[in-house]
Amino acid sequence: MGAGDPSAVEGRSGLLQLSLPRLTIRVGYGAAVLYQVLKATAAPVLRLAYRPEMLGVDNIPATGPVIIAGNHLSVADEVFTPLAAGRQVHYLAKSEYFTTPGAKGWVMAQFFGGMGLVPVDRDATRAAAAALDVCVEVLHQGKAFGIYPEGTRSEDGRLHKFRTGVARIALRTGAPVVPVGLVGTRRVHAPGQRMWRVAPVSVRFGAPLDFSGRAEDERSARMLREVTEQIRQAVQDLTGQEYVDKYGSATKGDGQA
Repeated sequence: MGAGDPSAVEGRSGLLQLSLPRLTIRVGYGAAVLYQVLKATAAPVLRLAYRPEMLGVDNIPATGPVIIAGNHLSVADEVFTPLAAGRQVHYLAKSEYFTTPGAKGWVMAQFFGGMGLVPVDRDATRAAAAALDVCVEVLHQGKAFGIYPEGTRSEDGRLHKFRTGVARIALRTGAPVVPVGLVGTRRVHAPGQRMWRVAPVSVRFGAPLDFSGRAEDERSARMLREVTEQIRQAVQDLTGQEYVDKYGSATKGDGQA
């Protein structure tokens, strides 16, 4: 996606096509096939190796749009959440993951696409707006969209203040928000850790939150914060984490354990 020009761009991988005012997102054939392969092969292995506790799975609709909003402890979160949900969950990712040239770049793009990642150019002039457009279109296509409202992984294991993007998406689309609490993924793969470890993991889905029919509330900063806090409280109820009323990016390196 070119900086300041989000229209009619298709990446080298063929995984994402954007056209405004209406976006079209398509997953490449190779990525779609890879997802089915991973679901049939890697998923059973992960279940056998980790035996994750999966609670509230019935709260995830089998089809149709849904926003899965959770705490963020580890890169492993993006593996165990779809594993427990039983359906592909799409997450935003750096566009660099999809633009490496040559055969290696194609393989990487298909792999990340198979994992449900959707590329967004974070350096573009209107990156935030473009990212929101992508989230909305993923949901309009009846897909599951995963988001970590903290905006970054928690370095200290505590739950940090949520950003309001999740509220904007929920209010604009009317898609149900299913809170998810992840416990133990930090022990599987902590920030800076190279190898994955086998450790107990729990994935806990809460009851869906309904914000449909409230699109006008997106215009109110107070309502955006109110909706965001409702989602944050639902996640915290699932994880039992200590809450810090600061953004995670502001607490990095503060020495808290």
